Amino acid sequence: MGQEKVAVVILNWNGRQMLHDFLPSVIAYSELSGENGKVGIYVADNGSTDDSLLLLEKSFPMVHAIPLEQNYGFAEGYNKALAQIDAEYVVLLNSDVEVSLGWLEPLVQCMDNDSRVAACQPKLLSWNRKDEFEYAGAAGGFIDRYGYPFCRGRIFNTIELDFGQYDTDVSLLWATGACLMIRLSVYERVGGLDARFFAHMEEIDLCWRLRLRGYDVRCVSSSKVYHVGGATLNAGHPRKTFLNFRNNLLMLYKNLPSGELCKVLFARFLLDYIAVSQFLLKGEWGNAKAVFQARCAYHRLKKEYRSIREENIRNAVSVNIPERCRFSILWQYHVRGKRLYNDLSIAHVADRDVASL
Repeated sequence: MGQEKVAVVILNWNGRQMLHDFLPSVIAYSELSGENGKVGIYVADNGSTDDSLLLLEKSFPMVHAIPLEQNYGFAEGYNKALAQIDAEYVVLLNSDVEVSLGWLEPLVQCMDNDSRVAACQPKLLSWNRKDEFEYAGAAGGFIDRYGYPFCRGRIFNTIELDFGQYDTDVSLLWATGACLMIRLSVYERVGGLDARFFAHMEEIDLCWRLRLRGYDVRCVSSSKVYHVGGATLNAGHPRKTFLNFRNNLLMLYKNLPSGELCKVLFARFLLDYIAVSQFLLKGEWGNAKAVFQARCAYHRLKKEYRSIREENIRNAVSVNIPERCRFSILWQYHVRGKRLYNDLSIAHVADRDVASL
């Protein structure tokens, strides 16, 4: 059949209704003009027990199904699916994303025009409120010195309206896993998503590894998609709290420069137990317990990650990544009252036309 230019890969688990609702836009609008090449659309099914596969067979025969025997989670589910695909670029696309006309072409052009770019994302907007950014990635992601992620258009739970303030293509620390285009060869070279993460933070970890190895990650603002969000676990679910805290600590251990590792992890020890206290004050006992369990799980797994950390540092071209900010976003947000990305000092450095790089 030959290599495809782009494979759009949707990971599904018991998401029949979302496939029914959102696959039509992916099928209708995932085209490339001229000689840009073929686009394949795939649904990797993570051992669903509903009739997702039957829906694909009956209603969407043009979509390629990749049935997996069990629910491997986001990370390993994609690793197993992408091992069965032959394409130059792959798009990891959530099943609750509606794409728009012409969404794919700018992403491909970004990758074609600069071999340094290993991954990119579109502007991620809310499906429920089309004029508002969506929490899971907005207009591109950064992290602060202690590993807390934030985005152009979203800091913690402050989500901005989109009035064109981030209509520039910029370099990022991380691109959203809700809609992530990546070179398949590079994905394989750096080891793909970390399967032990299962879900949450895995795309940040992957992109950090890319950046350490000298690749660029970008937001392409002329591409827009609309994300429902929160389709698997709601924001206050203890399981989500556990995965976010555990995986964030593992990510820091894997990727931090040696000179910062001890200082940052000590600060996180203090900050995590402040978070426990806040959960307790709000009566969220499950979330407080989840943070404690996450830290215990991190310490159990840490020794297994030692060789991975050594490999990441050994292969690093530079550990000084501008999009990993030197300030604390907690301090900026809660103490200094800086609720918008453009209020942060990084905006003057990072939010510039990448053509000038």
